[in-house]
Amino acid sequence: MKYNPDIHHRRSIRLKGYDYSGEGWYFITICTHNQAHLFGKIEKGEMMLNDAGRMVEQQWREMVCHFQNIRLHECIVMPNHFHGIVEFVVTPLAGVRNGGQPQTGQPQGIAPTVGDVVGAFKSITSNDYIRNVKQNNWQPFAEKLWQRNYYEHIIRDQQSYVEIAEYIQTNHLKWLADRYYG
Repeated sequence: MKYNPDIHHRRSIRLKGYDYSGEGWYFITICTHNQAHLFGKIEKGEMMLNDAGRMVEQQWREMVCHFQNIRLHECIVMPNHFHGIVEFVVTPLAGVRNGGQPQTGQPQGIAPTVGDVVGAFKSITSNDYIRNVKQNNWQPFAEKLWQRNYYEHIIRDQQSYVEIAEYIQTNHLKWLADRYYG
């Protein structure tokens, strides 16, 4: 359906006035479009990643190659969604990686935001998934791999970080009660 401002009232769920490129931790959740189970399944309380789930996990870990000012913390790929904690840090050598090689995926002099990181992740994983649908007969998806938006939460203190990290680490154990199950 084409966007119609009289029907569709898109409101940002981001905190107004907050600098999403600033230092700090962010908890993100990204769901597959229509919550399709594409990345594996939960068996006996364990997340069993399929090839697509392993690809999503690998691409997440490689986001540090695209953005020099992030560190990745806990993450989990679930059958139909992804949770992760990304930390933004100050980097004195903007645009340069270890060994003095130029950084790719980020314009120099422009601080990326959480949205930039999530957008790049969704784009890279979507392209990789499509390639594997064609080449390796992965399960096709309807319309797009990921839902339009994502959930983020600004982690404001160490206690909150600990609680969210534990939630991520144990998410697969609560799958039947998970809001994204089904």
